[in-house]
Amino acid sequence: MACTSRRRIPNTPAAPAAARRYVGEVLAGERDEVVDLVALMVSELATNCVLYADSDLTVSVEKKGRQLRVDVADDGAGTVTLRNPGSTELTGRGLRIVEQLSDKWGVCTRRGRDGKSVWFTVRS
Repeated sequence: MACTSRRRIPNTPAAPAAARRYVGEVLAGERDEVVDLVALMVSELATNCVLYADSDLTVSVEKKGRQLRVDVADDGAGTVTLRNPGSTELTGRGLRIVEQLSDKWGVCTRRGRDGKSVWFTVRS
């Protein structure tokens, strides 16, 4: 049976920390390595929302057996772009971190309106 939890987080500079705390609460009881891994990726995605989306964000965590699926969604315009930043660039690595640390990841867009979500899966 799947268990899903969801929280709306205001788009403020504190959003990444709030998103990390939220997944820490939801994943209480999981191995520390899993919680830390998920918290890092959620923080990166929440930071992208703060930097590029002019909307609040929603973090969803679904646990189905040993599989965790995490989704960070916003209502902002724009597209998600996987970048290849140079060594002197200070930003642009968040999605690469998600790509490298997750089992799978992807982007879902909404038809006919603004908004998108970036999701990833990991084994717990």
